[in-house]
Formats: sequence, C-alpha cells, structure tokens
Amino acid sequence: MPPVTPSSSSDSERNRVLFTIPQSFLLQVGTASILLLLIAEKATLESLQAFGEATEELFRGDRLPILNFPDHNES
Repeated sequence: MPPVTPSSSSDSERNRVLFTIPQSFLLQVGTASILLLLIAEKATLESLQAFGEATEELFRGDRLPILNFPDHNES
C-alpha cells in the first residue's frame, strides 16, 4: 500500500507564488494599511465629536423662541 501524501500541483504552485513575493513588499503593504486605518480612525473620531457638539447645541435651546405663557392668577 503506497503512502498517502496530499501533493497536488495547484497547492505547490500557490506556495511558490507566496514565496516569490519579497518580504519587504509585504511589510510595506502592511505598514501602509495600518497607517491608513489610524488616519481613518482619527478622522472618524473627530467627525463624530463635531456631530455630537452640533447636536448638543441644537438641543440646548439657546436659539429657541421665548413663549409667552398665560398667568394662572388671571381668572
């Protein structure tokens, strides 16, 4: 009985492609993606904070008109 070894040509070709990519290129791609994520996080945080401050100003009521309520003593 021959030994069973999973060696297909497509798996070995994929492994060769992965090994032909230089490590410096993988490091550059990884570094760029992390930096972009950090920049996106900072921009998202600043925009959410600005949105929160705008809604706080809206609900504070400084710009609402003053309503004249009738007195209860005027019967």
